[in-house]
Amino acid sequence: MTDAPAQSAHRARYRRIISFAAREFVKIWWFELVLPRFGMSGIAERTRAPRMQKFARRFHGLAVELGGLMIKVGQFMSSRLDVLPPEITAELAGLQDEVPAVPFADIRVLAEAELGIPLGRAFAWVDETPLAAASLGQAHRAKLSEQDAADTGLDTVVVKVQRPGIDGIVATDLAALRRVGKWLTRVRIVSDRVDAPALVEEFAATSLEEIDYLHEAASAERFREAFADDPRVDAPEIVWERSTRRVLTLSDVTAIKINDTDALRAAGIDPAQVAEVFAEVMFDQVFTHGFVHADPHPGNMFVTPRAAGADAGDPPWHLTFIDFGMMAEVPANLRAGLRTLLIAVTARDSRGLVAAAKEIGVLLPSADTGELERALTALFARFGGMGFAELSKVDPREFADFADEFGDMVRRLPLQLPEHLLLLIRAVSLTSGMCSALDPTFNVWDAAEPYANRLLRDESGNLVQDMAQRAMKTAGITMRLPDRIDAIITRVDDGNVTFDTSRLERRLDRLDGIARRIGSGVLFAAMLVGGALLVEPVPGLGYTLLWASALPLLHSVFSGFFRR
Repeated sequence: MTDAPAQSAHRARYRRIISFAAREFVKIWWFELVLPRFGMSGIAERTRAPRMQKFARRFHGLAVELGGLMIKVGQFMSSRLDVLPPEITAELAGLQDEVPAVPFADIRVLAEAELGIPLGRAFAWVDETPLAAASLGQAHRAKLSEQDAADTGLDTVVVKVQRPGIDGIVATDLAALRRVGKWLTRVRIVSDRVDAPALVEEFAATSLEEIDYLHEAASAERFREAFADDPRVDAPEIVWERSTRRVLTLSDVTAIKINDTDALRAAGIDPAQVAEVFAEVMFDQVFTHGFVHADPHPGNMFVTPRAAGADAGDPPWHLTFIDFGMMAEVPANLRAGLRTLLIAVTARDSRGLVAAAKEIGVLLPSADTGELERALTALFARFGGMGFAELSKVDPREFADFADEFGDMVRRLPLQLPEHLLLLIRAVSLTSGMCSALDPTFNVWDAAEPYANRLLRDESGNLVQDMAQRAMKTAGITMRLPDRIDAIITRVDDGNVTFDTSRLERRLDRLDGIARRIGSGVLFAAMLVGGALLVEPVPGLGYTLLWASALPLLHSVFSGFFRR
């Protein structure tokens, strides 16, 4: 596609996204702002759930039609349980990143331009039928040349190639999303609850990392090194000589898909044991390595039986992770927040738990946390004394009723999940779902408990140190306090304490003038509108009001010039 047609297509795509958003904004404005002003809020409330579902279906159709980042936006929205109602998240939860494959001729052109040599020289053979096709790229199985195979020790590889023109599509989509984010800042019911531009930037950062295959390659190597001594885990090797920002070549590690229970049993592998090891490995990533595969869905996970000739002490199979474009970091501040959160949960301290949420960055500064603290107190009163095993035996309907009430309250708060925490929760959620599919009796709480306890033990030394420092600081302030109070009382007795109110008086005088001018402006508008409405039925009164409106207008405009 030449530059002119490509730019035209990008403009049309941009207009399509913006017009879709504009139509939805008009509907929100009418139902959520206009109708309540005329006493018809009941209509807005009764129709809210079906309207949200219809919006999600329309967006689902738009995403499938446009592809590109729109599918990623839908998947991102489906995970934002903190900001979006369940009618939207549930409808978008099944949005799959599957699109028609790009013709291999186009893939060949891009790959050869990136690698700088013909594919026939770069690889001994490339399968023209893709292994997988997604909105950002597609993968083909290939075989390295004899020289590259000798240098790397690999033979069969997988070559991931970006879809031609995806950079321009991503830039167009992000430009449209940024504009929509600015619109959302003007809608108070949205801006009070969520920082929309920040959400867009979080999504943009993740998306730009996903289309940088060198970033993915570095993440894959980091993950592989983290588990180099762990026989339970493997990851593909990177062929750096055949990798660029748009082309990624890695060893072919395809094996039994983790959710193919029939194939697992046929290979003599117990799916329940796979679930147990998978959960252990995911929590190891969170609490030990601080670097987490944030997209562990079935397409990115294999169970690889032990190869013939392996050491007898090795496990009979291992987990193989692929696709490292979406990774979650667990930084030091998040670990500190998790420590605070765990201590608060242990002490059943609702206020401490809210403080932990603020420390992690979940609650915006404008959050009114009183209702949240009361809800958490009720939660601790009902479930606080139970261990993880006991919680698993609670009637699911009781959990569901509490979750509905608690979720409605949380969505009213100015609450959002920071990107690293969102990806972390996504990883844990996918892990729980996958393990439950492999073993219906699986309980994620039992898997998490030892890691939570370990984190608490590891951080206990830092906690004691922090408490000691705070105690010393408080003691110092307490010791100095009597002297400071005595000095203040002495100055008051001597008459040396004075207050300068002149600046305050000037500001109050200025505010009084501004208030008078605003009142004149409102009076002018009322007289002008009233006069215009009465010109036809009562001409005399109408024209009188129109002429008289000039007086408050003159006062509003010029009164400020006669004040110092």
